[in-house]
Amino acid sequence: GHVNYTGLRVLKQLSTQMCLYTDRYRYTCFTNHIVAFIWTIYILSSRVMLKKMLSNSFPHFHSPQVQSILQSSQHKEGLELKGLLTSPHLQALMKAHDYVAGHELDPEPTETITQHERQTVKLVRLEKSRNMPLVGFLVHLCVSGGAAERSGLLTEGDEIIESMESLSMHVKAYFSYDPSDDPYLPCRELGLTFQKGDILHVISQDDPSWWQAYRDGDENNQPLAGLIPGKGFQQQREAMRKTVDGTLDHSANLWCAKKSKKHRKKSLYNLSTNAESNNKDILTYEEMALYHQPANRKRPIALLGPPNIGQEELRKRLLAAESERFATAVPHTTRCPRVHEVEGREYHFVSRLTFEMDVSSGKFIEWGEFDKNLYGTTTDSVRQVINSGRICLLCLHSKSLQVLCYSNLKPYIVFVAPPSLEQLRTLLSRDGKTTKPEDLKNIVEKALEIEQNFGHLFHSVIVNADEEKAFQELLHTIDRLDTEPQWVPSSWLC
Repeated sequence: GHVNYTGLRVLKQLSTQMCLYTDRYRYTCFTNHIVAFIWTIYILSSRVMLKKMLSNSFPHFHSPQVQSILQSSQHKEGLELKGLLTSPHLQALMKAHDYVAGHELDPEPTETITQHERQTVKLVRLEKSRNMPLVGFLVHLCVSGGAAERSGLLTEGDEIIESMESLSMHVKAYFSYDPSDDPYLPCRELGLTFQKGDILHVISQDDPSWWQAYRDGDENNQPLAGLIPGKGFQQQREAMRKTVDGTLDHSANLWCAKKSKKHRKKSLYNLSTNAESNNKDILTYEEMALYHQPANRKRPIALLGPPNIGQEELRKRLLAAESERFATAVPHTTRCPRVHEVEGREYHFVSRLTFEMDVSSGKFIEWGEFDKNLYGTTTDSVRQVINSGRICLLCLHSKSLQVLCYSNLKPYIVFVAPPSLEQLRTLLSRDGKTTKPEDLKNIVEKALEIEQNFGHLFHSVIVNADEEKAFQELLHTIDRLDTEPQWVPSSWLC
């Protein structure tokens, strides 16, 4: 009984002496190993009692109170416990632990008094771990042992006006970047090369001009994050490239003419007012998120490309191959129904006034006039196919993509691109279509124009050099949507 009492006194004193290690999550594993070790040898008390005394902190073995208790016991077990706790091995272990833990503590917090919106406010800087967030706008309670309580800078009743943290996010790059061709990069060795369409994992935006990022999937393979141009910084110099005439070296991608470092840096920060006002329209990055389509709500597939490249033929083949899986949206028209046509099957027949009102309300993805009658496809028609559990197939004009992408339908956009001129000639002649050189050239130029203006909206590109291979590639791409999550703009998931 006395041995038990002596051991309990030691452990109780050890638990009350701990004043440094207040983060129970950081040291739980370490504490549990030592407690289990001591408990196994001496069985000083029940497991519940030990956890209760040692749950908040790990003891400091060098305190005078602990040493006094150990010295006062003359029993065999007490002496053995003293020998264990003062052995060189355990002493070295605790010394190493104290050293590491001391270096992991938060740096000295700082505060600054300033004015914010005609009010005197206190700017507080706290270094905190991810599992200790500062939440809320009014401090109701400072948790004992937390970052706020330890700093002494925040008290109950303080109002948190703003919390600034380094944001981690994934973005899609809408331009290609070569660090070796960037004269403004502060460290060439850390520059991150990427191509248009790459997914980048941004881990720090502390410097608004130079973000720190990895290419998605390279986080575990690269020891250091790379530097990429910040969004605002890239928009500024792209605006400069578009507005400053006579100072561009067109072979130098997005940078100023390489006349002199002094000239380059000066021109970078003297943008015209028009350029600054148009910065928001310049595409640089878009925040992305992974999305896995539900089994009962398939994403619509939008096929587009230049005329006579085969997107309509690919849609027909999909419908014929799996009619229960694929379907088309029923269009609207203002013309009168024909004898064999049924409302809601071939068309939705509406008056011209209704059609025009729906156009004004933004209900149409695309519409046009033919032979004095209006035709178009609404978002509701596409949604009806989605609600039925089938995949809606669309062949759209490129100008309709913006409407489709902002419709909350989460489309998957496939660009059907032309092959080389010789392959294109063979493909068109096989289908009995014109193969005049000027027509072939127009198809290729139109494809380049679509890709330049709307390429940032594409999810996949299929080169239609062979119709059978293109069909199989398209089918495989659609099948992947059921098994693999896809990157989509994070705004789609809001």
